[in-house]
Amino acid sequence: MHDTNFKKGFTKDFLTQYKITPNNVIFEITERNVITDMTGFRTTINHYKSQDYKIAIDDAGAGYSGLNLISDIKPNYIKLDMNLVHGVDTDNLKFALVKGMVELSKVSNIFLIAEGIETEEELVTLVNLGVQYGQGYFIQKPDAEVIEIRQELLESIREINLKKNDTPQSIISNTSIKNLCTISDTVSSNEMTLNVYDIFKQNIDCIGLCVVENEKPVGIVTQEKLALKLSGYYGFTLNQNKTISNLMDKDFLSVDYRTPINVVSSLAMSRTNDKLYDFIVVTEEDKYIGTVTIKDLLQKTTEIEVSAAKHQNPLSGLPGNILIEQRLSKCINDKINYSVAYFDIDNFKAYNDVYGFENGDIVIKLLADILKSQIQEDQFIGHIGGDDFVIIMDKYVPEGYFVEIAKTFELEVLNFYNKADIQKGYIITANRHGEIESFPLITLTCVVADNQTQTYSNAFELTEALAGLKKEAKQKRDFRYKK
Repeated sequence: MHDTNFKKGFTKDFLTQYKITPNNVIFEITERNVITDMTGFRTTINHYKSQDYKIAIDDAGAGYSGLNLISDIKPNYIKLDMNLVHGVDTDNLKFALVKGMVELSKVSNIFLIAEGIETEEELVTLVNLGVQYGQGYFIQKPDAEVIEIRQELLESIREINLKKNDTPQSIISNTSIKNLCTISDTVSSNEMTLNVYDIFKQNIDCIGLCVVENEKPVGIVTQEKLALKLSGYYGFTLNQNKTISNLMDKDFLSVDYRTPINVVSSLAMSRTNDKLYDFIVVTEEDKYIGTVTIKDLLQKTTEIEVSAAKHQNPLSGLPGNILIEQRLSKCINDKINYSVAYFDIDNFKAYNDVYGFENGDIVIKLLADILKSQIQEDQFIGHIGGDDFVIIMDKYVPEGYFVEIAKTFELEVLNFYNKADIQKGYIITANRHGEIESFPLITLTCVVADNQTQTYSNAFELTEALAGLKKEAKQKRDFRYKK
């Protein structure tokens, strides 16, 4: 693509012969290709991007300069290498790496394509993480002809997405921008500037217009910026007889109608100050369907966040009792495989009494952060209140599944004790009856109930069983003793 002869021959006119549009052509850059002249290569990339060709980086994660390459050429797609995808459902490091790429994708408007999906578990994990596209033998094997994806797989993917999006805490990340989109006036790129100026004069409430060519947005023009360009001694005289394509802003924010509003908000707020309040263009299959104002975007984002906050624990930000009860009831009623883990911090009251409530809150947040980082995103984490947490998983887990979480927490919580107490291995304070006792350092109790061998008729019955298991586990460890 860097070859001069290729650039001269590969033109829009050439593609027209085969009825192909540039936005359906994707140049795939592989990390295995050594790029010696990055400045020249960037110029080539920009040459094609300016003509609506798309750019993809292949094998991301397989080489040693992937992040630099992404930063330098700002592609439309990143293809995640199959070695990163294989076992993503069981390998915590791979899971974390892909999760990080998804976050990058959200704020940069770059789409991810997972290569080499070979199992249903990999597919489920990738969908739940938010990876937009995938390929691999589990989806379909290569063929000489283009064959439709089998219907049962498409239904399965829809089910995974529905399950992923059915909780109130996911509302903001799964409300698409289409819900805020309104149809607004457009003008042709050949429209005279004077006519556009007259449109604004006749409608002072119109903040801007989208410039459209063949149903596709090619620029925007705002009332404020057009007035600025037409002001001054010669501004109006020089520009009134030009087409609006000469004055429109070609560098505008355009998003697909399915983009979540929190992602759009992030993209909008990361713009430069002079574009911060420009309206956002919404497209479907690259065709213009409407616009969204910053005012509407912020209002809706705030509305959803306030609604979600009502159901979240204010300390940890995790779903509270109402959402926990709803999720437990759903598991029981849907008759799916599930495991429910109950976490309780041992000797927390004693720690709170000695070190104070502020440090106690830090310990609770520490456990919340560890659970968020160690538990896969598609599983449910809830904060019952105080030092009690619950995890609801849509699968059976083996004995000892949460041992590493407990070890991590018990090691990191030592950072919030003084050295003398660590050396002693206990702290001294009054118990609930006012008697002085020695209490061991904080540990973590975790008990698990599932429907593999015992079924529960309602959420209350299940939580009663967990409470019994917790009491039994604490008694076995005999945590405190009188001094």
